[in-house]
Amino acid sequence: MYPRAIRQSHLSRRLRVSRPAVKLTLSQLARAHLLVSARDPPQEYYSTADWPHSRNSLKSLAEQYSRGVYHIEVNSEFEGQRLDNFLLRSLKGVPRSHVYRLIRSGQIRVNSGRAHPSYRLKLDDLIRVPPVSQRSPAERKFKKEDTDWLVERIIYEDSRILVLDKPSGVAVHGGSGISLGCIEALRYLRPNLPSLELIHRLDRGTSGCLLVAKRRSALRRIHQLLREGQVRKNYLALVEGAWQGSETDVDFNLTANRRKKGETFVRVDSEGKPAHSRFCVIERYQSSATLMEVSTTTGRTHQIRVHAAHMGHTVAGDERYGNQEFNLIMKNKGLHRLFLHALSISFVWPQTEEEFFVSASLPDELGQVLGRVSASR
Repeated sequence: MYPRAIRQSHLSRRLRVSRPAVKLTLSQLARAHLLVSARDPPQEYYSTADWPHSRNSLKSLAEQYSRGVYHIEVNSEFEGQRLDNFLLRSLKGVPRSHVYRLIRSGQIRVNSGRAHPSYRLKLDDLIRVPPVSQRSPAERKFKKEDTDWLVERIIYEDSRILVLDKPSGVAVHGGSGISLGCIEALRYLRPNLPSLELIHRLDRGTSGCLLVAKRRSALRRIHQLLREGQVRKNYLALVEGAWQGSETDVDFNLTANRRKKGETFVRVDSEGKPAHSRFCVIERYQSSATLMEVSTTTGRTHQIRVHAAHMGHTVAGDERYGNQEFNLIMKNKGLHRLFLHALSISFVWPQTEEEFFVSASLPDELGQVLGRVSASR
């Protein structure tokens, strides 16, 4: 059904015909709508409070308004969520890159003004969404075997969250030519959980603990903890050379730049966002490499990889920030991926003061590489 936002009186004014002289059918209204100026489009307003909390209902609602400009009034359920995450979740079938293009070009606006993708939604914010072409998630050709691997990769689950032991090489979400990421696969596997959302992200080459919220309330609470630096994430990394000292706190601000091909490149920048990493030596393999445990309380893009490289000890297998000669040595020892593993995550649930801890074992392929590196000392 065509959006009721198209009003005959509005179209009559735009087409310079008097209202009594023309009687438009629904199909004629749809065709006439194409002639309406983009500067003064018909619009529809509704509140997120009216949204049914099911994926199918949300999908049909999005399809209903996909041809015309509409506005969304934010209620308490979505307060605090990032603008980009909110739009990616609600505009099903719209390519991720296109959603970001709409935000950055100003076609998507918040309270009549431009907004950054990372903007946190506030109660009663009004989001303007332009006409977009949406492809139903059902049209994506997922196969059962595409998600079978997930079942044994879920290492923890309760009523609020689940934890996935993400394998290296799998993206956490689709986009940039990737149709199926961890979150899409989970939603396909668990259609009865419409509120599944990534709590944080891991680089595609990084394996290990990935938190996924099953409820909006859990997502908001853990995001608040992340902003306050109350979530501790531990990683294992094999880095180039012999790291000096047993513990090193690295505090270098980081700035992310997007290259022409869409790749993100991060650099140390005093004007960038604060980032803190603590590197602790586990074992040195003479002067060739060092196994490190790295803990972070911030979650900047490529944070550990850039901090390690800035300290002169690139992560093994890092094709973007690493040392090609060192990577070749590690490849000869059987390393065919980034040697970075999200070992554990811990935090304390607000209100209940319940301690949460989960860990994912080091993958066998990385353990075998360590065995070969140790044997060659």
